[in-house]
Amino acid sequence: MNESAIAASAGRKAYLNIILPLFITSVIAYIDRVNVGYAALKMNADLGFDPAVFGFGAGIFFAGYFLFEIPGALVAEKYSPRLWVARIMLTWGVISGLMAYMTAPWHFYLLRFLLGAAEASLYPVIYATIIPRWFGPHNRARAIAVLLASLQISGVIGAPLAGWLIGIEVLGFKGWQALFLIEAMPAIAFAFIIVYWMADRPEEARWLTRAEKEFLTRRYKTETEAKIAARRYTVMEALRDPEVLKLCLTYFLWVTGFWGFNYWMPTVLKDVSGWSNAGVGRAIAAAMLVSLAASVYTGHSSSKRNERRWHGAVHMFIASAGMIGIVLAQDAWTCYFFVVLTAVGVYAPMSVWWSYPTTFLSGLAAAGAVGMINSFGNLGGFAGPYITGWVRQTTGSFAGGELYMAASLAAAGLLILTLRKQSPVDAAR
Repeated sequence: MNESAIAASAGRKAYLNIILPLFITSVIAYIDRVNVGYAALKMNADLGFDPAVFGFGAGIFFAGYFLFEIPGALVAEKYSPRLWVARIMLTWGVISGLMAYMTAPWHFYLLRFLLGAAEASLYPVIYATIIPRWFGPHNRARAIAVLLASLQISGVIGAPLAGWLIGIEVLGFKGWQALFLIEAMPAIAFAFIIVYWMADRPEEARWLTRAEKEFLTRRYKTETEAKIAARRYTVMEALRDPEVLKLCLTYFLWVTGFWGFNYWMPTVLKDVSGWSNAGVGRAIAAAMLVSLAASVYTGHSSSKRNERRWHGAVHMFIASAGMIGIVLAQDAWTCYFFVVLTAVGVYAPMSVWWSYPTTFLSGLAAAGAVGMINSFGNLGGFAGPYITGWVRQTTGSFAGGELYMAASLAAAGLLILTLRKQSPVDAAR
């Protein structure tokens, strides 16, 4: 069997045994992370939470994420990313289920903080440690695009499910309580499955042939050596690198709009449209399908053209325009059109974005840097929901918060265009 055939066979097996379990993990994680936005349609009234309380609780998730992101990424890189992902799933499942029992704002704040701490480093471990071991630099954006289709699939599944659950009672639990309990169960169960499904490195995979193990191991070693030849980064040097710091600021601005959109959009759309909770869930599920198609195309296009900057920046500008359109919309369907446009903009370039840091970093340096980038981004995840909630509480309107998010997304697009065009891996191609 020639090398191209070995590469194709190894790639197919990596999609089945690495990307698929990570895809399922990401679907479960994202549903558990954003279900609070749907629970709010009933939970806030039941518990007496005003918009400022909800915005703070939604955002404080990312404070826990911020504090534990880099340490978790380094632990996984040094020891076992597979076991670390399983630990993450088990702890976040338990904490997510406990949210069904909260009765006061401080319960909400504490559990959301702990949920963020539990999930911290999941995506940095995936992007910086797991994916590079199994996929080459020029196939990475495509693999990450397939993986990150999980975000929209979770919306397609989670939005209508949440819209239905919050309208019923289950065994004496109100709908929003049942939502947290039922959606916590898959995380706990899958934590045990993933331990036996995945492998930490190609040489440990029982589902690869000897030739496939040797090919994947050699490719990863060659890529790592090319990066080291250009520059050998320590963890601290990676964390201080100007390009990494620029990525931190860019992702902060992007995620400010991303999570502000995700947490508040069910409420905004319901206010404008007057649709039922189930109707809002179905509408957002449809928007996620459109953004899913855009995400897959963007990842494929970036890999085909070996271009990242414009694939990211253009979508930031689209998202910014969508946010402004939501503010100006006067009727339900116009508002919904701009919701779909914003969803495309904030979701589609994720795969391109997370393929970028590993083009010039590897090993512990990559794990630490991706952890820091995601940490600063998650501070934006606090800022977006909280500022939007505070503006709504203060002015009675979402308009100011949405314009703030629009400006943040546009600034992220401009910063993406300042990233370096060619990496050491590109230069060695």
